[in-house]
Amino acid sequence: MPKFMLILYDNPGDFSDLSPDQMQKVIEEYGAWAKEMGRKGLLAGGHKLKHEGGKVIRRDGKNSRIIDGPYSESKEVLAGIFIIEARNYVQAAEVAETCPHMKYGAKIDLREIDEV
Repeated sequence: MPKFMLILYDNPGDFSDLSPDQMQKVIEEYGAWAKEMGRKGLLAGGHKLKHEGGKVIRRDGKNSRIIDGPYSESKEVLAGIFIIEARNYVQAAEVAETCPHMKYGAKIDLREIDEV
């Protein structure tokens, strides 16, 4: 079955107003969703990225340069990914729409993985 990547984006600071208890409930909601998708045989993996740090590597002519990133002035930052298995984009989109990130995040990009 084809694999798809759900690329999750957040707006920096969206969770800053949540209490620790509220944040824990959000985390539990993501965990419950991942567990359910795993039970259904649809989840192949996933990772949350740390908010701080990161680097951007850009090609500059024949050389590359490494700079700090992502930047807090960005409207959206890459927050994490899930890898799911689905028959096609239609089913993958249906699964993505059930992800808690549709309630808490900025957006989800959905891309099919090219197994090379």
